[in-house]
Amino acid sequence: MKKRILVVEDEKDHLNIMVHKLELEGYEALSAEDGAEGLRMIEEEKPDLVLLDVVLPSMDGFEVLTRMREKGITIPVIIVSNSGQPVEIDRGTALGAKDHLVKAEFNPGDVIEKIRIQLGEVSLSEEEKEKKNHESSSNVPIAHYVQNKETIILIVEDDKFLRDLIVNKFSKEGFTVHEAVDGEMALSVLQKVAPQIILLDLLLPGIDGFEVLRRLQADEKLSAIPVVVLSNLGQQEDMDRARSLGARDFLIKAQYTPGEIIVHIKKILSEAYIN
Repeated sequence: MKKRILVVEDEKDHLNIMVHKLELEGYEALSAEDGAEGLRMIEEEKPDLVLLDVVLPSMDGFEVLTRMREKGITIPVIIVSNSGQPVEIDRGTALGAKDHLVKAEFNPGDVIEKIRIQLGEVSLSEEEKEKKNHESSSNVPIAHYVQNKETIILIVEDDKFLRDLIVNKFSKEGFTVHEAVDGEMALSVLQKVAPQIILLDLLLPGIDGFEVLRRLQADEKLSAIPVVVLSNLGQQEDMDRARSLGARDFLIKAQYTPGEIIVHIKKILSEAYIN
């Protein structure tokens, strides 16, 4: 029988990423978008483990932990902290949380490892082996792909949480990251910076991603830059339209973790600059 994991998270993109990752790993993923709903599902669904955001509407994560303790509920909980401040982590631990994650350093692979440890599914040696394998697959030096030159990526995304998450991940992987919150800002950045690759959302305020693609194609200096679309849009007609405007590939947000996006971008860089 599949182990059941409840994710209590009000950030839609974060929630979708985690649910998708859990399902890929063979778990049954349940979800709640506020503390009150999360507590109700803990009582009614009795999941095997809870991933609990600290900052939630209606009832925060600390209150959920307090209510669980009052009711004698011993389901293991991993809290997700926005700040990572010791006082916040210590408070969660004191209320019964078994482990913690820091949202700014979020890596779905690390989440899965922590879940497996709490569920007794892996030994420490197996955990270390998985971590090593994960690092070897994603932390290949970027210089390999662009012949020892600085690797610059432009990330165009209006969702602050997702943008910060991806920017942080790419920065840790050795990229020089420039970011834009809308299409107009992206085009402005491209007048000053020459990235090796662009990660582009389509649903943007003002100038949308399709128009950005069209303008890139019309500019002789910019048209050769590979663009990977990362979007909530998933209809075939949207994919076809993006590719017809020059997009190298199309990723649907809910289907890719930040780590998987990194691997995909490196593959595109290799194809564009080495092969």
